[in-house]
Amino acid sequence: MKKLILTALVIVSTKLTINSQTSPAITSWVINTTSLTGYNCPTCTTPTFGTIPANVQSVYYTATDAYIASQGIPSYNVGPWTGNPNIPSAQNKTWKITLNPVNNTGTKTTSGLGPIGVWSNGATIFNPMDGYYWNNMTNTVSMGTGTWNRNAYVFEGVSFDACLGHPNQTGTYHNHAIPKCLFSFSNTTVHSPIIGYAFDGFPVYGPYAFTNTNGTGAIKRMTPSYSLTSATTRSLGPSMSTTVMIAMTPSTYYAGTFNEDYFYVAGLGDLDQYNGRFCVTPEYPAGTYAYFVTVDASNNPIYPYVLGPQYYGVVNSGNTGTGGGNNVVPGGATQYIPTATSILEYNTFPSEINVFPNPVEDNLLQFEVSNTSADLTVKVSDYQGRILVNQLYYANQYQNKISLPLKYLSAGVYILSFESGKSKMVKKIMLVD
Repeated sequence: MKKLILTALVIVSTKLTINSQTSPAITSWVINTTSLTGYNCPTCTTPTFGTIPANVQSVYYTATDAYIASQGIPSYNVGPWTGNPNIPSAQNKTWKITLNPVNNTGTKTTSGLGPIGVWSNGATIFNPMDGYYWNNMTNTVSMGTGTWNRNAYVFEGVSFDACLGHPNQTGTYHNHAIPKCLFSFSNTTVHSPIIGYAFDGFPVYGPYAFTNTNGTGAIKRMTPSYSLTSATTRSLGPSMSTTVMIAMTPSTYYAGTFNEDYFYVAGLGDLDQYNGRFCVTPEYPAGTYAYFVTVDASNNPIYPYVLGPQYYGVVNSGNTGTGGGNNVVPGGATQYIPTATSILEYNTFPSEINVFPNPVEDNLLQFEVSNTSADLTVKVSDYQGRILVNQLYYANQYQNKISLPLKYLSAGVYILSFESGKSKMVKKIMLVD
């Protein structure tokens, strides 16, 4: 059993504008404040040990945009990549994320090849395509995109590491599907955290959310609304009996090897054709459009994995296409720094919050809040800034003792925070075996 020990937390206060206090597009990043390096692959044929700055190096913001600087390298171990000769390299990117995303009411933008968003640790999100399509003129596959685009999870999955990522020929480490090492993806008891942002400025969440879009109901796995075709032929496409190499094994172009084998059925699942929905989340209590990574009951990726074939919102310039990610932070932008003023205790709650017992031996964090009628968000983060537990409680849900399971967390030190309106309480917790 793990024990939970509460101690005072020394934190530093920073002068922050209202933007940094209210916009998760500024505050949701894993910022490297301890000179962490990445591209660690101790299991590779030739073991490597990180030398590239990991995670996000800096976050700046203006009244309209956040600027996320990253080398695109996670701090966790990556690799090996079976059958993939590429290796990660420093990308030196600055991504621009709008703070005011809006629905694209005109022609939707296709989520093309290359980065379509950025994970909270600065690595990039790719769409479900592997960069090859069926060329009807030659009856072979060609590089690029077309009517029938090969499914990266099928054709490149063998080269994914345990985190479901791999590098491409430019050294860009990326995920086409759920980044399993970024967060506690199998925690089914609480709302999943923000794990990235698409280039239209809308957040990407893990797979679990409230049943109802108004933020009520049990936590459930978000299901996509795409169905795999039952057809046995493809119109002007490759025959399903064509023999090909998949994962270095002779196979056929069975249904699902091409992204277009899936078709959208309105109302089939929780999510729309863009793989998102408008809903209340812990970070957006007033509601937001949000994408969700999609997995099956065993937490294996399922189509369309992250975003659908198109973005929901307006995609601003600066991130996609040739030269994408080479944005320049404008003069006068403010740097977001998550912590700094030394104080032994941080608590602006007018009411008392009791956390008990101390220690706890049943893997449950328990708490009571007195004399409050506001909604409450409870978060547990690690020291790299990753939000591992993120739960929103409505005012009428926590008048009695609340138990928050922590069985998905390993032994170590974590940050526990309670937030309600402008009130916040932060503690350090230690989980020990």
